[in-house]
Amino acid sequence: MDSQQVADGIHRIGHAHTNCYLVQDGRQLTLVDAGLPSMWEQTMRVVAGLGHAPDDIKALVLTHAHFDHIGFAARAQRALGIPVWVHEMDAFIAAHPYRYKPERNRFVYPLRYPGAIPILVRMTRAGALNVRGVEGVRTYGQITELDVPGHPRLVFTPGHTDGHCAIHLPDRDAVITGDALVTLDPYSARTGPRLVARAATTDRRRALASLDALAATGAGVALPGHGEPWTDGIVGAVEIARRQGAR
Repeated sequence: MDSQQVADGIHRIGHAHTNCYLVQDGRQLTLVDAGLPSMWEQTMRVVAGLGHAPDDIKALVLTHAHFDHIGFAARAQRALGIPVWVHEMDAFIAAHPYRYKPERNRFVYPLRYPGAIPILVRMTRAGALNVRGVEGVRTYGQITELDVPGHPRLVFTPGHTDGHCAIHLPDRDAVITGDALVTLDPYSARTGPRLVARAATTDRRRALASLDALAATGAGVALPGHGEPWTDGIVGAVEIARRQGAR
């Protein structure tokens, strides 16, 4: 299956343990995150399967600019002629997706968590090491709602990256959490609501503090960048993630 409807008018596209989402608004679409490079063709199949044409996609909104969330962003920008939105504090990473400094050395994690090796191999095969940066982005800073299909509300959730934002769709009772909260940590292979390991997180303390902003949305469904959707409410997910901390 290429996609899964995970909330009213929201479709999850998942591959190699990485998710992006299509938000329907009448005949128009907003794409949230751009996964890994090999997910482009899959995304186009999902668009067609929903009865849409590629030019129904009017915007790409990034929760953050790590390589596994901008995998086909440059291609979408070029092929579809759409704006790519990202927080101003992540614009540099968007252009240079491997030039960021996590709290811990990511290369030691496969030794500590060998169960994560198959996950990282799948991500690599899907193009994780060959992501092109995207330039000419549109940035949001003080904007709280984007004038794109679905009218998503931006929830500033820094920590995983300096400019990470979750995407709240209150009329769908859903929040796309990006990597501010996931249900699968690719670096440890641990499941359930949690932060991503410090191998890919800039500031663990800020990431923990940002969980408050996620909880404040009160959304019934949490849609993470990695792992399965969480349907028992964001408040409960945040409580579990706080107890887990960050590895």
